[in-house]
Amino acid sequence: MRTIKFTKLHGLGNDFVLIDGVSNSVDLETIRSLAPEWCHRHFGIGADGIIVVESSATNNLKMTIINSDGSEPQMCGNGIRCLAKFVMDENLVSQTTFTVETLAGTIVPTISEGPDSTLVKVDMGEPRLLNHQIPIQGPENQQSILREIIVNGHKFNGTAVSMGNPHFVIFSENPALINLGAIGPLIESAPEFPERTNTEFVAIKSRDSAVMRVWERGAGETLACGTGACAVLVAGVITGQLDRKATIHLPGGPLIIEWDIPTNHVMMTGPAKTVYSGVIHY
Repeated sequence: MRTIKFTKLHGLGNDFVLIDGVSNSVDLETIRSLAPEWCHRHFGIGADGIIVVESSATNNLKMTIINSDGSEPQMCGNGIRCLAKFVMDENLVSQTTFTVETLAGTIVPTISEGPDSTLVKVDMGEPRLLNHQIPIQGPENQQSILREIIVNGHKFNGTAVSMGNPHFVIFSENPALINLGAIGPLIESAPEFPERTNTEFVAIKSRDSAVMRVWERGAGETLACGTGACAVLVAGVITGQLDRKATIHLPGGPLIIEWDIPTNHVMMTGPAKTVYSGVIHY
């Protein structure tokens, strides 16, 4: 029997098992196969996903994210904040701003201390809005803004945004009334999305405030989704409903999102907290 050390962290309730692959040898294929077991909330550690931190040839560190079903998304906003706190606590980096290699490209977090947790501001890069970038079926160089899709006989109008991973943002008067457990999987696997999609149901409260619920591809409904909050702001701006800086309220708490004009980059600021550390046998 083998053992591996881990630390569990969360960003607004979106929780992850963090593993140090810089100081230790890890087998990613084994971890992928064990992800459903380790992430199980009754028979395992319990988490929305697993994050393995490794050395990078091009950046300070490399991030591999594994969903609770064993699939691998390109990026995770809450996950990158948890990674930032983890690597600082474990002395894997010495600077408060550093670069992380992900499947979505280079991501740059900056760490600061908040009143009751570590705050992390993350440069999430440029949003991708063309159909082929997301991807969503349709003319390659066009955008899907308030586009209608039909699942199980129900019509939904959503705006497609990629923040390194695909999102379909649906504006709704009351997201709390959505049967997300039923609708989320249908939209996630709709034929319009060749790589599946994350789905957000969003109520606009003011020019600088919105409330959202999220169904995450490969993880189900979660308490928070950082890339989803970024996608919500972008979708709100391009549909004329939100200013370029707004607070996005998720079930786990708020994130501050800003879409910067000079750089066209989206900035996300929110907390990360350590829950506990331990050793798992496998």
